[in-house]
Amino acid sequence: MRLRGLDCHLNVYYHTHREVYKMRTNIVLDDNLVDEAFKYAENIRTKKELIETALKEFVRSRKMKNLRELKGKIQFADDYDYKKMRVGQ
Repeated sequence: MRLRGLDCHLNVYYHTHREVYKMRTNIVLDDNLVDEAFKYAENIRTKKELIETALKEFVRSRKMKNLRELKGKIQFADDYDYKKMRVGQ
């Protein structure tokens, strides 16, 4: 199966402790997948915004997955009260 491609230029930023670097990346995207993604993207108007949103959601979901994997592996002190640590309580 041959996919119709969409050339997409991305500006990719990566950080060091003092500087932000920017890279231009060329990728080919599946047109059908991009069209489907836009159906779910209410406030997104450009392909760049769509890709950046998708990357942010991907990273967020992976971070949540990593946190879920810790369930049952962290031991708390018997007198630990998480409610006391809440701001505004």
